[in-house]
Order: sequence, then C-alpha cells, then structure tokens
Amino acid sequence: MTLAVEEINNRKDLLPNHTLAYSIFDSCATPVTAQKAVLAVLNGQDVVQSSMCSGTSPLLGIIGESGSSQSIVVSRTLEPFRIPMISYFSTCSCLSDRKQFPTFFRVVPNDDYQVKAIAQLLKRFGWTWIGVVTEDHDYGRFALQGLKREIENTNICLAYHEMIPKDYTQEQVLKILKVMKESTANVVVVFSGEGEFYPFLREFVAQNITGIQWIASEAWITASILAETYPFLDGTIGFAIRQGHIPGLQGYLETVTPERYPSNPQVQELWEALYGCSPSTSNLNSHLPSCTGKETLRQEHSAYMNTSSPRVTYNVYKAVYAFAHSLHNLIHCRPGNGPFENLSCANLSNVFPLQEISFSVSGEEVNFDIKGDSIPSYDLINWQRHSSGDIQFVKVGLYDGAQNSGRELVIEEQAIMWSKQQNKVPVSVCSNSCTPGFRKAVRRGQPLCCFDCVPCDIGKISNQTDSVDCLSCPEDYWSNANGTVCVPKVVEFLSHDAMGITLTVIAIVGAFLTVTVLGIFLYNRGTPIVRVNNSELSFFILLSLTLCFLCALVFIGEPTSWSCMLRHTAFSITFSLCISCILGKTLVVLAAFTATRPGNNIMKWLGPIQQRIIIFCCTLVQVVICTVWLVASPPFPYRNTKYQQSKIILDCSVGSDLAFWCVLGYIGLLACVCFFLAFLARKLPGSFNEAKYITFSMLIFSAVWLAFVPAYVSSPGKFTTAVEIFAILASSFGLLLCLFAPKCYIILLKPENNTKQHLMGKVTK
Repeated sequence: MTLAVEEINNRKDLLPNHTLAYSIFDSCATPVTAQKAVLAVLNGQDVVQSSMCSGTSPLLGIIGESGSSQSIVVSRTLEPFRIPMISYFSTCSCLSDRKQFPTFFRVVPNDDYQVKAIAQLLKRFGWTWIGVVTEDHDYGRFALQGLKREIENTNICLAYHEMIPKDYTQEQVLKILKVMKESTANVVVVFSGEGEFYPFLREFVAQNITGIQWIASEAWITASILAETYPFLDGTIGFAIRQGHIPGLQGYLETVTPERYPSNPQVQELWEALYGCSPSTSNLNSHLPSCTGKETLRQEHSAYMNTSSPRVTYNVYKAVYAFAHSLHNLIHCRPGNGPFENLSCANLSNVFPLQEISFSVSGEEVNFDIKGDSIPSYDLINWQRHSSGDIQFVKVGLYDGAQNSGRELVIEEQAIMWSKQQNKVPVSVCSNSCTPGFRKAVRRGQPLCCFDCVPCDIGKISNQTDSVDCLSCPEDYWSNANGTVCVPKVVEFLSHDAMGITLTVIAIVGAFLTVTVLGIFLYNRGTPIVRVNNSELSFFILLSLTLCFLCALVFIGEPTSWSCMLRHTAFSITFSLCISCILGKTLVVLAAFTATRPGNNIMKWLGPIQQRIIIFCCTLVQVVICTVWLVASPPFPYRNTKYQQSKIILDCSVGSDLAFWCVLGYIGLLACVCFFLAFLARKLPGSFNEAKYITFSMLIFSAVWLAFVPAYVSSPGKFTTAVEIFAILASSFGLLLCLFAPKCYIILLKPENNTKQHLMGKVTK
C-alpha cells in the first residue's frame, strides 16, 4: 500500500498537484476491534478514550478489510457517511448485496464464483463424497451455502460439515477430528482464514489422521506459513486470486527500514518479528535487544518477503490505484464528458464514483461490476514439495468466470502432484461406481452418493456407469448375460433339430409301413382275408393313413401363412377320411352278420356305392367346416413373446378357437359312432371278427386324443406343436397296427388260415 501511495504521489499524470496520505489501523482480525478502528479513523485517535465522537476526519475512503466479517461491520459503519471502502480479500457473497452495502467494493472475486470453481473441480476428478470444514464467520457460512447450492443437483454429497469454533477449545476440535477420522471421505474442502486454520491443524497432527486430500479456499491456498509448518498439506489444491506483477516491490521492501519509517509502528513490529531485535532505542516496552542497523533480508523470511507471485499484495496495490483513479476522474470532472457524462460534477464529500472507473495496472484492466465486484478469475494452485525440501505453489490451471458455461475451468492434470507425492488422482466416493449391467440402489437413510449396485432385472440393461435405472429391451430383444446389451431374442419353433428329426423319421417310417401294408394287400387282393368286408375300404383306409403320417411333416419347420392353413386342414380332412372309412367298414361288418337272419335284407342298402356315399358325406362335413374356418378366421403365424420372455415362440395361431375345437370335435364324434357300432358287433360269430379290432383301435384313438387336450394346452413353445404331431403319429400307428397287423400276420405267417372256411369259423378240428 505504501509503495502504491508513493508511486501515485510521484506521478505527474495521476492526481497532479495532489498528495495522498494514509493511516494504518489494526483490526486484529476481529469484528469488534475492526469497529473500534473505523471509529478511530472517522473521529481521530482519541475516540477510544472519549465517550463522545470528537469530530470528523478528512477521510475519502478505506482499503480493507481482509476478513468478510470485519468488512461487514466496517461497511455498515461507513454507509451512513457514504464513505466507500475497497476490500482486497473479503470474498463473502453477502457483500454483493447493494442494498445493505452500497459503498462496498472489492478487487477480489465474489465467493459465488469460487464455490462454482470448486464444484467443477470436484466433478472433474469424480470426488462425490466430501467433507467440509469452515470457520465460524460469515465467510465460512456463506461459502458453505454457496457450495451446497452448486452441488444440489449433482451426484456430489457432503459426508459431514464441521465448523471451527470461534472460542477455540480443544474438546470441540477433537470432536471435529473424530468425525474426520471416522469418515470415509478422503477429500476435505476448507473455507477458513489462515489464522483460524493454523491452530486447528496443530491438533490435526496430533491425531495422526492420514489420507486426506485438502481442497483450499483462496483464504489460505497461498499461506506460506501453513505450507512450511505442516508437511502433510503437500498436494493441497485450491483456487487462488490471480497473481499480478508489482514492479519495484522487491527493491522497495529492501528500503523499508525503521530508519526510513521511524513513526510507523507496523514497520517496527515487522522488524521485531523478522530479526528478533528492537529497531527503536526509545521503545521501553520491548524486551528485545537493539538492532544493529545492518540486518538484511534472509532466506528464512521468504514467507513474508516473497514477491515473485503477489496475489493479496497485488490486490492491495490495485485497490490504492482504484481510489486514485476515481479521485482523479472526479477532480477533473467536466459535465457531459468522460466517464461521468450522465452525472453532474459534485462536491468531493458527496460523490465518490468508483462504479464508473476503468483503468489499467501492470497491464491488467481493472473495473467493478454493478455489484461492486471485480471480474471473477482464479488460478488453480497445487502445493508441491521439491527434492530440495522447498514448497512451491505451482499453477496447474485457471478458472475464468467470463467464459461460456462448461469452458470456465482449465486444468493441466499431468502437472498436479497429489498428497504423498502421488501422480494418481485420489479417490473419494461413498460407494464405488456401478459398472454397466448394474443400477444404483440408494441405501435407506443415507445420502444419494451412498448406494448399492444391483444387477439389472432380466430383460433390462444398463450400458453406462452409475445408471440410476435399467432400460427395458424392445419387444423382440433380450438382455445378454451381463445385462449390458440388448440382443435379438432366440426364435424358437419346431425345426430340424433332434426332436424335429426324430418326429420326421417316425412319420416317414409310419408312412412307409402303411405303403408296405398297402402293397401286401394289393398283392394278395384275391385272398379271402383281404376281400372280406370290402377290400376297397381297406385300400381307402391305408391311403388315408399314409396321408395322416405325411401331414405330420407339415407341422415341422418355420410356420408360414400357407403352412399354418395347411397344417390343420390337412390333418382334419385326412383323419376324417380315415375314420369315415373305418365307420363304413364297421357298418359293413355289422350288416354282414345281421343279414344272415331270416327276412333281413340290410345288405342291399350297404353296397359299394352306398359305402362310398357314406365316406364322401362324412368327409364333406369336415371339408365344409375347414372351408368356413379358412374363410372366416384362418390360422396364421404368431410370434409369442409373452409366454417365455427370453424367446420368441414362433407358432401357428389357430385363428378361431371355435373352428379348431369343432374340427377336433367332429373327428371325435366320428370315432365315438364308430366305437359304438363296433362294440355292438364285437360278439358276432366268426373266427376273424374284425369288429373286435375296430373297437380296440377306436379305444386307442380316443385315449390318444383325450390325452392330447391337456398336454396341448399346458405344453410351452415348440412342444405344443410336438404334442400335436405325437398325437397324430400315435393315433395313426394305433389304427394301422390294430386294423392291419392281424391280417398281415395271417397273410405272411399263417397262410393256411387265409381261407373262407376259417374266417367263417367252419373249419373242423
């Protein structure tokens, strides 16, 4: 400050013919002492001893305070007098309220920007679980409020917030340190002044707490005393106000001696602190030896004398120049010109337009916004200890609040040295990230950052880290084993797999056996056992059975519109034809034996033509039912995604359930009629009574299809089709074996029994 005042007083272009003077008062970093000091400034040094204000002083402005709480008190005291103050280090956002603090200005950014910068820093390095320690002043309280506001809609949570008490007691500090020691948060943000934080760290060392990554506020990030005293703070990172350049500061400090400033008590105190001697022989209160006058700047005084990167010092320098430029503009005010073209020139005691100034210091443009704040800009500082043991404040990034959203923070991550000389970014999370395939499940009663990783449900995926919820796969897709990707569902139908091939072979074998029997019957068509009860009906039955076996092949393979319609119609018509033929044969058997009674001529009504008509009519009914079915609501391919969620079951929907059960019901009706008639003829005379075999075949046929109904309804997927094929093949084999195996046995193995007499039971023993 004194350097800036002397520079201004020596300049010809700034406040010519005017001299700035100053007085320095110590607030002792407490609001009460600050208020006493400002009253002394306003009324003279005797205010402390006087019960009344002694009068006004020629005060144009105040540079100060460093602490926000002190600045609040000073600004409110000065506000009735319209005396401006420029703070070089009070960052509390509360001071931007122009209604409460209309005469307050500052050359340091508002804390709202600092907490934004810290929030972005936490996001950048993935620190979602943090502790916060603040001082018990307005600076700490408002900074905490701002940080909570910035992280409110993010995934960052506060593990704890502790406040360093004003009335420092060891018991209270130990409670804070216990919380820090037990917490899993490895990153701690500290909003505190250097003076409040220093004794707290002394207790911290005694508790042997390790593994903390410190995030410093601008109030102590450049505190050399802390850096040199506590090595465990190595790796600390935080935002500092931008450094500047003060030309001539180093040389000027070398000239600051008690001899040059004999009446300046601050110089006297500084000399006593630096050199341990009293520069004034007249100071009776000092118990230190007198200085020799040859004391020089030494290396151990670097904490006080380092001028390589002034920050707070540079702000003081700017604040003095801000007053000087504002006063210069006001003195040289011309109505309607310059920065005051919208103002009228007024008396110095009434107007001090700091709001309107804009000037340059050391190449930096300085001005104030509508709230009295300066442009928000910070350097990101990292504490790095070199091999020599020296601690250095290394700039590893910057924050520029004037940039567009998302581009304010720039970091050189490779240049950062973390605690314990590590290059790896520390981790501070309550719960480890959930990998793809899992979702976050918040723990009851804990912050959102504390969660468990739960695997996605079957059919859902998460393809991102820390997914809040799992996404359902589309209808035709399913989740893979890891739950990270939706894959096409397996399309299942009865194809040429092991089951399909087995059923195909059985169907072909059945058709081959039926054709073989047909060949045997054709070859032996002149023998009695083939000719008995109309050989033509036997040939019709064998042909229809062959078709029954072959129609099972239509059920195998991927369903199409044509195959679905062909499946049920071919099956129903061929079986109706087969049962109709058996019904005709049954009627012939029954009529043949009853015709032997006197006066019975029923056989003339069951000749070959009538038998064909019966078969045709019975089959025609089924054809009509199928035709109506195909026209009204035909079967169609159906992709069933509901029954088994991991698969698409490709099957044929019957279209109309009524038509389907009508078809089966009609076949069942024919079988029942046939069974009833055959049952009536079972005890008719004859060595070879075919009615017995027809009865037995109808029993097997009915049993198979009665068992088919529950099995068909309850079978899943392709097994539904397999059950239907099995019913077709089983009933076809039942008819083939029951009706034709006994006859083939006689034809092939017992040809001596293939005579009319034997069949009629008239063979003598």
